[in-house]
Amino acid sequence: MQRKKRVLVTGGAGQLATTLQRTVHSIEESIEFEFANSKDMDITNPGAVTEFFNKGNFDYCVNCAAYTQVDKAEEDSETALLINQQGAKNLAKACHGSNAKLIHISTDFVFDGTQSSPYKETDRPSPLGIYGHSKFKGEQEVVRNMDQYFIIRTSWLYSAYGHNFFKSMLKYGRERDQLSVVYDQVGTPTSAHDLSKVILKIISEEIDNYGIYHFSNEGVASWYDFAAAIFEINQIEVDLSPIRSKEYPTPAERPSYSVLDKAKIKQVLKMDIPHWRESLVSVSEILKRESGHL
Repeated sequence: MQRKKRVLVTGGAGQLATTLQRTVHSIEESIEFEFANSKDMDITNPGAVTEFFNKGNFDYCVNCAAYTQVDKAEEDSETALLINQQGAKNLAKACHGSNAKLIHISTDFVFDGTQSSPYKETDRPSPLGIYGHSKFKGEQEVVRNMDQYFIIRTSWLYSAYGHNFFKSMLKYGRERDQLSVVYDQVGTPTSAHDLSKVILKIISEEIDNYGIYHFSNEGVASWYDFAAAIFEINQIEVDLSPIRSKEYPTPAERPSYSVLDKAKIKQVLKMDIPHWRESLVSVSEILKRESGHL
């Protein structure tokens, strides 16, 4: 009898790992998942990571652990770099040492947003803030320390779980009569449920085209467009106003355009990607089903 593939998922308490956990039941039983949070394994501690890997006998590691507080990172660069760079380095070294493959999640924020056409994997990163800088440094550590890796850059991730823009808008839409959202930052909302399916496809089909990939849902939106669709699909009436980024200053500058080119991942995985509005309907239904209301 063939041994089950063993998969370690870091960042076990976060929205992507939680979404993965809810999705794995649809995968064949030949894969065994272990979800680890920071209490189970501190990814910033190389000794702890090595020890965890030595005990685990993992075939894959999916790194969902990240410091994602974009604005807070500007005043806490040490922590952002410790988790996003050093953590990635420790995992890459442990994967390399145990012959495990790494699926490392990164971000559209590695780009500065000056392009007007979708970013390809070969385009040069130039992050605007500490968060994007720390994630790019993490990518470099992965590339430097191992060969069998998938770096998946994604954008505007949301789900029925955890803290994200989708859930915040649902909350604010019910609490307030009026909301203002920026219209001059353009990208693509991405369902963590769809990203989970990509991760599981790579593992279950044992894809070996290693390298950097871009994944988001199809289509383009501003944050204002995304908010408007959230309210429309979930039948929430609120007076929504579009504003410019300079009217809503934040500590961290964000890319004004971060649409990702997905041609490579579609070709390698031979898959269709849903439009972001279609996925928003699906995620809204999941949340409604799991919470009993929206």
